[in-house]
Amino acid sequence: MAGFINAELQLNISMAVSQSSVGDKYELVVGLEVHAQLSTLSKAFSSDSAAFGAAPNHHVSPVSLGHPGTLPRINKRMIEYAVKMGLACNCTINLNNTFARKNYFYADLPKGFQTTQDQQPICLGGGVTVKLADGTSKTIAIHHIHMEDDAGKSSHDQHDHYSLIDLNRAGVPLIEIVSEPDLRSAEEAGQFLTEIRRLLRYLDICDGNMEEGSMRCDANISVRLKGAPKYGNRCEVKNLNSIRNVQRAIEHEFARQVKVIEAGGHIDQNTLNFNADTGETSVLRSKEMANDYRYFPEPDLLPVQITEAMLAHIRSNMPALPNQLFEKYTTQLGLSDYDAGVIIADKEFANYFEGLIQYTDNYKSAANWVMGAVRSYINDNGISITDFALSPQNLAGLIKLVDEGKVNNSVAAQKLFPEMLKGNSKTADQLVKDLNLLISDDSSELDGFIRAALAKYPDKVTEYQKGKKGVLGLFMGEVMKLSKGKIDPQKTNKLLIKELESK
Repeated sequence: MAGFINAELQLNISMAVSQSSVGDKYELVVGLEVHAQLSTLSKAFSSDSAAFGAAPNHHVSPVSLGHPGTLPRINKRMIEYAVKMGLACNCTINLNNTFARKNYFYADLPKGFQTTQDQQPICLGGGVTVKLADGTSKTIAIHHIHMEDDAGKSSHDQHDHYSLIDLNRAGVPLIEIVSEPDLRSAEEAGQFLTEIRRLLRYLDICDGNMEEGSMRCDANISVRLKGAPKYGNRCEVKNLNSIRNVQRAIEHEFARQVKVIEAGGHIDQNTLNFNADTGETSVLRSKEMANDYRYFPEPDLLPVQITEAMLAHIRSNMPALPNQLFEKYTTQLGLSDYDAGVIIADKEFANYFEGLIQYTDNYKSAANWVMGAVRSYINDNGISITDFALSPQNLAGLIKLVDEGKVNNSVAAQKLFPEMLKGNSKTADQLVKDLNLLISDDSSELDGFIRAALAKYPDKVTEYQKGKKGVLGLFMGEVMKLSKGKIDPQKTNKLLIKELESK
């Protein structure tokens, strides 16, 4: 029996090695199309509200419903937001923009076409740099970014016999960020999407919420033999609604396409659906080509001319972006790459830290507090940093007390910080006095605590004198307890050692 089990195990190992070696022959090639719903108040070409969450078909009008005789008008904020994203991705901004009609029929597309950009997208070139788990960085090139309006939403699972149509989303402004086929792994795709979402949030032009559909992704996936000059036929997986699902779809498609090719088959260029429950893809339809959409210039919209003055104004009002803050924190403030990476991961978190360093120049301590006690508190209470009760100025006051040696870190974290979180309007200076937490300057009192601690553990004193230095922590803990934390740990440590070695 044991021999049979060993043989079966060996067979499984051999199969895994064989599959791995087959996969090693091929290179994954991925390009992503990221659709970001812009956080404008109104829709792209009408005054209808673009707000999320209204009752079905509530935010509609004759314009967004595509009624005959209605004329669209361009949302100026959409132009501004698209330019911001282009600048953040180091794109070239196209100053002369036109719109086109992309014709296709679907029940939730009331106009019968999508208003988009074809020949003259607003942003060209550029790239986004991502950091990978092995510590390396890679710049993923951007092909272009264009503006368009969204379709409505079809629900196929809410009625036994009918699909339900909600046109609130129809006409909401989007930008589509199209990468070059530069991605070579699911990890790179995940990091690219993470960085795109971070930029959208820092710019405050999209909330990046994939669950609500305000950021969606299509993945164009193909494989080729390593070293081959030409790309293989690609399949497009549509409407992936989470970064993890994008990675899962890529991993599945790589394995599927390699299996088909190895079996002597051919990859058909299809549009695919991804089933999040099974982790598998299935064919939706054969892949359309550009001529299938019958693009032609939008006759009801004039070209949009962006002036250099407009471009300069938008650029001057750009916030500091994650890569700029990372550079500032690691070079000017002396923080580690890890600390800087954690702080810039979330825009609001970085904003809080920016506020904090206006009031303290102990940047390392400031980073430790926001990454430690502050982050733990907001995570434990399920709140955002924007709802955090303690202002950056008051937290800086607490840091100052520790820096000046008026209170130690332990007391600051365990007693003073919780008290300040109760919404008390008093400053750290006032509270530390009210709570009697100031470190005592009375050296005779400290000497008394030290003598009492040593007297309590005479056997441990003997152990220390025989070379067991680890018991020093026991004495420090006892002094801390006797003093109720109102000691300077460094000073106390030195005095303890002096007293022990004098015996």
